[in-house]
Amino acid sequence: MTALSSLPSSLQQLVHDALERIEPRPGHEDIGIITAVGNGVARVRGLHHIAAESLVALPGGVLGIALDLDEDELGVILLGDDAHLSAGQEVRALDRLVDTPVGDALLGRVLDASGTARDGRGAISADTRWPVEREAPPIMARAPVETPLQTGLKAVDALVPIGRGQRELIVGDRQTGKTAIAIASLVNQADTDVIGIYCAIGQRGTAVARVIDDLRDAGVMDQTVVMVAAGEDPPGLQYITPYAAMTVAEYFREQGRDVVLVLDDLTRHARAYRELSLLLRRPPGREAYPGDIFYVHSRLLERATHLRDSHGGGSMTALPIVETQAEDISAYIPTNLISITDGQIYLSPRLFRKGLMPAVDVGRSVSRVGGKTQLPAYRAVAGDLRLAYSQFEELETFSRFATRLDEETRQQITRGRRVREILKQGRLRTLSVPEQIIALQAANLGIFDPVDVEAVQDLAECLRQHALPRLDDLAERMAAGESLETDDWDRLETVLRECAEQWRNGRGAD
Repeated sequence: MTALSSLPSSLQQLVHDALERIEPRPGHEDIGIITAVGNGVARVRGLHHIAAESLVALPGGVLGIALDLDEDELGVILLGDDAHLSAGQEVRALDRLVDTPVGDALLGRVLDASGTARDGRGAISADTRWPVEREAPPIMARAPVETPLQTGLKAVDALVPIGRGQRELIVGDRQTGKTAIAIASLVNQADTDVIGIYCAIGQRGTAVARVIDDLRDAGVMDQTVVMVAAGEDPPGLQYITPYAAMTVAEYFREQGRDVVLVLDDLTRHARAYRELSLLLRRPPGREAYPGDIFYVHSRLLERATHLRDSHGGGSMTALPIVETQAEDISAYIPTNLISITDGQIYLSPRLFRKGLMPAVDVGRSVSRVGGKTQLPAYRAVAGDLRLAYSQFEELETFSRFATRLDEETRQQITRGRRVREILKQGRLRTLSVPEQIIALQAANLGIFDPVDVEAVQDLAECLRQHALPRLDDLAERMAAGESLETDDWDRLETVLRECAEQWRNGRGAD
């Protein structure tokens, strides 16, 4: 007696009808077996028809990326927790490359590379997903970098200018203000239509939360995407996060918009990739990094550029961050990134300890795009300023060993110390173009020279409050990128000297 015949006739009819409705659909599914797992990677046998960088599904909803395609087995990096995985379990190929959500729905949100929300505001409703690995735009699709990206920092905008579409490295020792400069660049876009993307790789949760608070307080969170791979996340997720952030930035760029992408930081990204490579038993090279570590970062940063109008006209400015140890700028990963990028902003721990923040070392910092991206007003004041400051740094070193200095040398040292003081800015206290030009031109004119170094910032604030309202028309032309005539510069000098004289008289009365 069969099991079906033992059922009541009514149930037999229901089962019979259900079987009649079944339509066999032959298909093919690529299935493999886990042979070993641990520390964020797995070895898998089978899956003979899978491509590199493809997604695989493991038990428990864990995703992985097929990274090593050996003859007998695969090396899979895991994007989730491997605690419940074990040898012998099945793995299925998903027949798609690793991807990430893109779209306007990501603005104002905090998420990881897989698209999982990290801000407690529910799932992200993004219908479009793009592969995290995409080809860089060809040379003929790229336009020259000519439009400035204002960071609001005098030491950067005047001396190390950044253009939209440029890749400018921020390099320095731990705790020297690298992230602060990058976040200031995002905060200064509050009154522009520039999209900001902050990518945190291996950062502490408190550090990321502080960045998010800064962006919210500045009112730019609604035009910013925060993509996070925390330090406790699997190294596989840390590895793909900057590529996913780059893909999100590319989506906005291809809509013809301007984007600033902060990668904080690529030192941790390199360490995560080194960890994965060693676990996958790849041959180690210098400092145990794999041989393709240069290519890992070059193919990432080559995707940042300014597109021609015929290709949408959008731009993506990349601000990667790298950490040095003991001011060793010639270490392996920093030198790799310096050779890939279009310049670097070097932050000196020596200046930081002196309280000179942002601690930008002008001598070691460079922008290979140069003055082509600067507004004309900056070009008029920055050349003399940089020359005077460079001469001062040399003279200050030698003056420590000299017993007597001639008057010209003493004057240069006096001017240089006040220039250094005027370049100081508080954390995230960004300034507009006219506010910066007024302070820098006052330094060029020697208006701060008779003033004690401790009072330079007070005089600069006085000039900002009283001189700027008298120069509304000039301020508009500076911000619009118009060149100022000789009469305009003479008028600016007159107003600055009058305001400085009033400030000195007021202090004398006090």
